[in-house]
Amino acid sequence: MSAAYDYVIVGAGTAGCVVASRLAEGGARVLLLEAGGSDRTLYIQLPIGYGRTFFDSRINWMYDTESVPGLGGRSSYWPRGKVVGGSGSINAMVHVRGQPHDFDDWRAAGNVGWGWDDVLPFFIKAEDSDIAELGWRGQGGPQHVTDISAKVHPLCHRFIAAGAALGLPASPDFNGSAGEGLGIFQINTKRGRRASTANAYLRPAMRKGRIDLQTHAQATRILFEGKRASGVEYRQHGRLKTASARAEVILCGGAVNSPHLLMLSGVGDAEQLAAHGIKPVHHLPGVGAHLQDHLAVSYFYGSTVPTLNQELGPLLGKAKAALHYAWNRGGPLSMSVNQAGGFVRGTPEEARINLQLYFSPVSYTQTPLSERRLANPDPFPAFLISFNACRPTSRGHLTLASADPFAPPAIHPNYLSTAHDLAEARQGIALLNQIIAAQPLSDIVTGRLVPGADVQSEADWIEDFRARADTVYHPTSTCMMGPDAATAVVDARLRVHGAEGLRVIDASVFPTITSGNTNAPTVMVAEKGAAMVGEG
Repeated sequence: MSAAYDYVIVGAGTAGCVVASRLAEGGARVLLLEAGGSDRTLYIQLPIGYGRTFFDSRINWMYDTESVPGLGGRSSYWPRGKVVGGSGSINAMVHVRGQPHDFDDWRAAGNVGWGWDDVLPFFIKAEDSDIAELGWRGQGGPQHVTDISAKVHPLCHRFIAAGAALGLPASPDFNGSAGEGLGIFQINTKRGRRASTANAYLRPAMRKGRIDLQTHAQATRILFEGKRASGVEYRQHGRLKTASARAEVILCGGAVNSPHLLMLSGVGDAEQLAAHGIKPVHHLPGVGAHLQDHLAVSYFYGSTVPTLNQELGPLLGKAKAALHYAWNRGGPLSMSVNQAGGFVRGTPEEARINLQLYFSPVSYTQTPLSERRLANPDPFPAFLISFNACRPTSRGHLTLASADPFAPPAIHPNYLSTAHDLAEARQGIALLNQIIAAQPLSDIVTGRLVPGADVQSEADWIEDFRARADTVYHPTSTCMMGPDAATAVVDARLRVHGAEGLRVIDASVFPTITSGNTNAPTVMVAEKGAAMVGEG
């Protein structure tokens, strides 16, 4: 006999923790299934510890994509959180909402109630921000947003000043009314500890006893009675179990796992499902389609002044940083290395912000990606600068590779498949070269470390981009929201088209990717989605 709940939520990640918390707050009995284990480990809770989680299969799905033609046939490594808190437990904690026009575009695509004016109240509701701006920022919400502008490495201010020398404005708050320009990122921490939604929402809510959190419990399929979702089958510690949902089943697995579970359960393109021996429950061809992601590349430069390399590299530096953190939860261990950045137009003629920039006063040029640890940077002073296009037009997809629920799906990112995206790559390369050459940043640059001096022509730079560019870990839109069931997966109330008692609430529903890091808009979607569920 299966256990019965009002709601069964699949995935205790960024969205799932929010949705479970809000539904329980309204009096519901909730089962929250998480394939991974506990987030109560040092390297998750310590802000800079996320470098240690990058290749840890105990807390990370560690996906690899199929080969990508636009990247010269390379595959892309996609870390995704397999742990309470999900990817919000292993990310760099950067808090960026996106641009208002991102959400107005969602509404214009037929998603009533998802314009900027509609979603802003949910951004405000979610946050407890150090920065106050009436009508824009929230104080007293569950998730703390820390302003680190007074604590960042001094080199960050040279980066911002170099942008100003080129006419790029300085932004005091990327999430406020003056979000265009270069500035300092805000991060989701509280008193020197990661402020994931597991910490901010789930832990306080669980004290009331209405959430049954089951870890190491991987959903294998959604159970249906006709086209109504009635529960979930899952495997936990080698045993197959079921749980029934009196009201709804809600998928919060993210842009990879939510469409994957739908397909395993018979919801997707009927022909593709049948090819894997899965009996179609509902033909919905948009499942797994419309995949979008941010593609970035980093450039490394030597510096005449010390960087975080000198603070985090030597044994004495590590000891000082540890003591600083132990004494007052401060110092470099309390922050992300993604300290500065910006949202800019690649050329003055662009109608909208179209590039996101990153500046990190640290470098890793002497170790392969698989061996990098944030506490083991280069032994010499250097920094990195990066960019990605905000709204790429390339569209990928994911499909089943097997009917085995424990086999990963086949992920096809399809990066750099449009002329638009190549043009924006050229813009980003040119702009970063201008910033590096501008004072006062140029005053301390000793030379370019990566790529080498042989990269000179525009063709060289594009070839280097294809050879080294990779995901910024922001996949979205594989269960796209929209009014047309021929292309979309969920409607504007996040209900799966053609099914009953089934919703998806996570980044997979984004109609288009937002201009920036995707964690904060995922929290917003979860807040708004939970409110919709509560309304019936």
